[in-house]
Amino acid sequence: MTLDETLFLAINGLAGQSAVADYVFLQLGNRSTLYVPGACAIAYWVWSNYREAFLGGPVLGASVGLADFFGGQLKWVFERVRPCRALAEAVKIEPSGCGGLFSFPSNHATNTAAIAAFLQVLYPKSGWISWPIVAVAGFARVYVGAHYVTDVLGGWVLGGLLGGGAALALLQWPKFRKRSSSVRTPIQEADGRS
Repeated sequence: MTLDETLFLAINGLAGQSAVADYVFLQLGNRSTLYVPGACAIAYWVWSNYREAFLGGPVLGASVGLADFFGGQLKWVFERVRPCRALAEAVKIEPSGCGGLFSFPSNHATNTAAIAAFLQVLYPKSGWISWPIVAVAGFARVYVGAHYVTDVLGGWVLGGLLGGGAALALLQWPKFRKRSSSVRTPIQEADGRS
């Protein structure tokens, strides 16, 4: 048995022990559950800085779309069968089966990491909210038997690179975040320039 299978069985083995925990982790795996915090984040973004939300929202949407697309394509490259289909010991609590055939990378992990990395780059203080959501969503995918731990880790890397990269590119666009000409950088102050 591999380390990945051992880690999977340790987490997935918790499933079926508590109906409440099973329900909570199943709900965290539903894409529609992620719409609520997403809608709250968008509402806050629009309220706090309408201009940045208007310009950055489509970039965030495109980065999540690309992350989801690449995650789906990579499943067909790696063709790793989901643990709920491959391991007889896997606890299956999903009423509709265990998802598609292949598992690497986890698209839930990819998409949530893309959003968190995007926000972290633009608004560093957002990390204390977004990354715990990413961690819980990733844990939930292993708990319900849909993914190995490495599926989740791979999704986090892919999503983090795409979301963070999109935000870094957005910050290079001068129209996104206008800088005040009266604010001097430390280099300008050291050189005596304005």
